[in-house]
Amino acid sequence: MAEATFESVESVLEKHLPPEEYDKVRNVIYGRECGTLELNPDAVEHAKKHNFQLKGYRMSADAEELRPPRIVRVGLVQNQIVLPTTEPVAAQKEALGKRIESIVDAAALCGVNVICFQETWNMPFAFCTRERSPWAEFAESAEHGPTVQLCQQMARRHNMVIVSPILERDEGDLLWNAAVVVSNSGAVLGKTRKNHIPRVGDFNESTYYMESRLGHPVFQTQFGPR
Repeated sequence: MAEATFESVESVLEKHLPPEEYDKVRNVIYGRECGTLELNPDAVEHAKKHNFQLKGYRMSADAEELRPPRIVRVGLVQNQIVLPTTEPVAAQKEALGKRIESIVDAAALCGVNVICFQETWNMPFAFCTRERSPWAEFAESAEHGPTVQLCQQMARRHNMVIVSPILERDEGDLLWNAAVVVSNSGAVLGKTRKNHIPRVGDFNESTYYMESRLGHPVFQTQFGPR
């Protein structure tokens, strides 16, 4: 059977529904439509060159009497793997690191203050397999590993706060689904860990890691708490 591939659910709906019907369906799925932002032309060209989509939206808030308005630009990244999962672990991580650097470069051109990567962005999302090898090899220190060091470099280079979710290996050799918060100065502010671990039939992430013991930490940044 041929593999069904398509760009996105939105593109399929937009292609096959009349404009008025598409607007109604989109409103049901996403709620109130946000205004679009005009993007830096250099960033748009950079995205085309490096094969990723770039979109910008504006979310407004009600005006307050006692506090002046403040604009914070947040970048949200949904990455994709670069190399086949049969390639060596080190090669896969290096390729993903280079790709995320190109994405962060585009975000910087758009004036992003805080950028957030997706869950365990520096590896294939392999937890549905329930196999530990080789996926556990992607785990690394949240404070001193190569991924956080890359994020520190990018944060300093672009004056940007980075939220970097990774598969963490702690000092006791336990694995955690963690998100590391790096300040715009490059300092590691701390980390949070996944609190809800899915256990649905054969899909059981507790094969790899358990619930967090850190609670719900909040970190102060130049652009607000994260």
